[in-house]
Amino acid sequence: MAEPSSVAKATPKFAPLKNDRLIKALRFEPVDRTPVWMMRQAGRYLPEYKKTRAEAGDFLSLCKDTARATEVTLQPLRRFELDAAILFSDILTIPDAMGLGLYFEAGEGPKFKYTVREQSDLERLPKLDVNDSLDYVMRAVTSIRRELNGQVPLFGFSGSPWTLATYMVEGGSSKDYRHTKQMLYAKPEFLHQLLDKVATAVTDYLDAQIVAGAQVVQIFDSWGGALGHRQFVEFSHNYNRRIVAELKERHPRVPVVLFTKGGGLWLDVQADSQADALGLDWTMSLSKARKILSEEQRNLTRKYKKLQGSKAIQGNLDPATLYADPKDIKKAVFLMLDDAYSTGEKTGYVANLGHGITQWVNPDHAKAFVDAVHEYHII
Repeated sequence: MAEPSSVAKATPKFAPLKNDRLIKALRFEPVDRTPVWMMRQAGRYLPEYKKTRAEAGDFLSLCKDTARATEVTLQPLRRFELDAAILFSDILTIPDAMGLGLYFEAGEGPKFKYTVREQSDLERLPKLDVNDSLDYVMRAVTSIRRELNGQVPLFGFSGSPWTLATYMVEGGSSKDYRHTKQMLYAKPEFLHQLLDKVATAVTDYLDAQIVAGAQVVQIFDSWGGALGHRQFVEFSHNYNRRIVAELKERHPRVPVVLFTKGGGLWLDVQADSQADALGLDWTMSLSKARKILSEEQRNLTRKYKKLQGSKAIQGNLDPATLYADPKDIKKAVFLMLDDAYSTGEKTGYVANLGHGITQWVNPDHAKAFVDAVHEYHII
């Protein structure tokens, strides 16, 4: 396995965890009620977030301000009875640290001043010392963990190599991934060189977050679903699998969640990794996911002649559901939880949205979602 790119810092001392419901669910231990958190739970739908961001000046300044990044991470926990916090940051910190010049255009999302499309572009990318170039992230992780004081576990995260590579090649968001897919089919060896470099950085980045205090980590393969089924394995899954394996060697007890938007079709593929849980968007039923993963667990046990651990699942309410009336949100949540527990398993599940909460959601509706999850009785 690859060694970390820099000398690891000593793990700080923190308060013991008081609410370990989410950790227990990921380990298939009994839980008193379903754990819940929301992707993008610290963000633009909260008026207090908007105020803090305005004080910081812009999004990147907010990410790099330890006190304010800590504050916005904690804001949703003051409103909602969540079972986890997630580091306030962005998936594009790695390519930004590689010198591509991340900036944000109003109404257009993230963009980069420079792209990676030629060999010379690739050769200019540095090998990151994440504790140097991304030290502001590690400072935020440690600060947040201390301020949580054991209230709930803290998620660290990163974008997946494929997802980060699409931004690096396209120069921003894309609907058709024209340049990246052209590279995939015309210059696959070049794309693999880029993915290899990014995968090393992602591994070291998540490793450093864990050392700084993250208790769970999630890999966001936001654009994995844009690939063909064979290409998903070669250009996305194989790199995610490698990252998880290396993290598990370094930190065997730290749970890893792998979330591929549009990846429900490839649950059997993703099961062949050491990830503790697979996140799902809203396009697949949770009962079907449970059955696929249960069957794949048996297949992998036969393949490796060694018992394979069960995979927990996370998700998967359509974020648009939160535009509904609170009573209808509760109905939708109960249907989702009925589905999650229909196979008879009473743990191994974390409630979440199928993607990030949108900026237009009424915070009271987000509260209705969280409260409904906790009101549901696991029978």
